[in-house]
Amino acid sequence: MRVIVMGAGVVGTTAAWYLSAAGHEVTVIDRQPAAGLETSFANGGQISVCHAEPWANPGALPKLLKWIGHESSPLLWRMRADPAQWAWGLRFIRECTPARTRANIIAILKLALHSRDCLQALRAELGLEYDHLERGILHVYTDAREFEHAIPQAELMRQYGCDRFVKTAEECMQIEPALRHSTRPLVGGTYTADDESGDAHKFTQALAARCAERGVVYRYGSAVSSLQTQAGSISGVRLDNGELLSADRYVVALGSYTPLLLRPLGLTLPIYPGKGYSATLTLREDAVAPSVSIIDDGHKLVYSRFGNRLRVAGTAEFTGYDTSLNAVRCEALIRRTQALFPLAISDEAPQFWAGLRPATPSNVPYVGPSRYDNLFVDSGHGTLGWTMSCGSGQLLADLISGREPAIDPQPYRL
Repeated sequence: MRVIVMGAGVVGTTAAWYLSAAGHEVTVIDRQPAAGLETSFANGGQISVCHAEPWANPGALPKLLKWIGHESSPLLWRMRADPAQWAWGLRFIRECTPARTRANIIAILKLALHSRDCLQALRAELGLEYDHLERGILHVYTDAREFEHAIPQAELMRQYGCDRFVKTAEECMQIEPALRHSTRPLVGGTYTADDESGDAHKFTQALAARCAERGVVYRYGSAVSSLQTQAGSISGVRLDNGELLSADRYVVALGSYTPLLLRPLGLTLPIYPGKGYSATLTLREDAVAPSVSIIDDGHKLVYSRFGNRLRVAGTAEFTGYDTSLNAVRCEALIRRTQALFPLAISDEAPQFWAGLRPATPSNVPYVGPSRYDNLFVDSGHGTLGWTMSCGSGQLLADLISGREPAIDPQPYRL
């Protein structure tokens, strides 16, 4: 079949790869001049199956209330006259119950574990290079309450296939010796040896090049204006230059912009942009810097080593589609990095970036068909787009091809 994929980020590009591998004729449309230039450009760089606990959990609401009005807070909700934001917020509150949190963790884990297997197989097949490290991911805690909360979550994840183990502060420093210099004493941590890290931007561009070699057509510099419908089906994709492209199947993988395209069709998806920040830092020649990827849960930050660079990324700012940089939040990234790794970064100016992560209230993405018989969605991955991208692409290709999926698709349906 002819398939049009809208979006050339890591999610759209992996979908294109698996669709092409399944024998379909694939065209990818993206408004940027190359692949992976928006949310996939400078994210945290982690394949973090262990980071499966959703933002919506029983402890989230007290923290959000405490953080209101604090510019440097890990999660910042800017109240706007935006019905979509308020509708999303109400759904978020509904997802904070223990039962829903548990169900969402299980759904996230199953897709993330499948995705990590797909990524490892793809890397072995293609020999892709993207500064990847296979040294696991270490969650660290400097707050005793946060650490106590993490212990039962780690046990739940072990029950469903993620080998996340509780570690003492000393064991954390044995796993990552750079933490011995932290000015914030650790109280403990959890460690997942099978998790990985790597540059999502490099991966996306490398895989897009392989897609092109396979015959996938990339239409860069082309923004999607609307979807045309006829008799309960999509009849074409209208570009901003007026051109109309047609196919047998259509995939929307536009991240935070997915609901804006689908709303005129009567499809209302609760996906809202959570702006994340990152700083890419050059390491000192004599740096005492982490080589194990780190998650600082209390501050909602991650640290990944890419050669002589250190990527620190995270936080979430719910402020609509604004991608401007907030100096206070940028400075918070540097301040926390200097506290945990005071002997790591050079005096070279950081490269700051902000991107819009497509968040669902549950953090469970949408992967599958819509009520239009030839329209599919692959979006809403939140902070785990890089982690879930290969598994989502494989699941989507199976559904479009009429094959039995490797995992149950029901939790990810629209």
